Amino acid sequence: MKKFDAVVIGDVNIDLVVVGCNQIPQPGQEIFVDNMMMHVGGGAALFTIALAKLGLHVAFDGVLGNDGYGHYIRERFAGYGIDTSMVRTSGTSRTGITIAINPELDRSFITYVGSNAELDVEELDLGQIALGRHVHVTGYRGRRNHTEFVAMAKRLKEAGATISCDVGWDDTGEWYSGVFELMQHVDVFLMNETEALHYTGFERIEDSLSYMSGFSPHVVIKLGPQGAAAMKDGLQTMSPGFPVEAVDTTGAGDSFNAGYIYGFLTGLDVETCLLYGNVCGALSVGAYGGSTGTPDREGLEAFIRLRQNR
Repeated sequence: MKKFDAVVIGDVNIDLVVVGCNQIPQPGQEIFVDNMMMHVGGGAALFTIALAKLGLHVAFDGVLGNDGYGHYIRERFAGYGIDTSMVRTSGTSRTGITIAINPELDRSFITYVGSNAELDVEELDLGQIALGRHVHVTGYRGRRNHTEFVAMAKRLKEAGATISCDVGWDDTGEWYSGVFELMQHVDVFLMNETEALHYTGFERIEDSLSYMSGFSPHVVIKLGPQGAAAMKDGLQTMSPGFPVEAVDTTGAGDSFNAGYIYGFLTGLDVETCLLYGNVCGALSVGAYGGSTGTPDREGLEAFIRLRQNR
């Protein structure tokens, strides 16, 4: 028996959300905004919270600073029942911070990476991580850590864990083709539409899915408000999104991931996994903060019942 339903590896930081900021102050100028709020941020952390809210026993593996923000994040995790025994404390860096400016319109960000920069795949305790029956990994950086990621995935598979990976944006612009090798060792490979088209070089999602199915048996592509698509064992499935009023789209993709992986880990079919992912993504954009609007299991089911009865 495994100790955790899932272990999540990746980034965690503070999100300072600035609401109603329509201009950047000039030197010596002060501007006033509608609100400022502090939330837990970072894609891996938001996925972890969303999965825990759905009722799974989750552990987080990452690096925090020895500061007030780090203590705040640990407390927030504990409030959701998230195990933090694998979280390491940096002796040199402070906890990362992202300032999200005007998230209700076209978001802009100012980021201090902080202690997240110290997360090194080669230094992870894979024995501890393998206590999860499933492992979700983020932080793939293409050529910069490809070899380490493939080695980690192989070892976790040997230890009996299933693996999901959200590949994330390639800030180098290379879109390293080695990602297709990594796909071969991952049970569920997730990305958004822009990432999929960049990696494959195709112009249509259907073509991208078909191409990637030659490397991975289970690929999922997030299409934003349009929903999502998946290719599993050669069968392509499309699922429409839900029209909702968006307040803050931060973390919508991570919430989708949590809904989808929740379905995967509870043995549901692809159609239901896509449904759960789309519901979680839709609900997440209705509140400020990347995890504030994500539903618990009761909220997920209530949303589905409401839509089915219309």
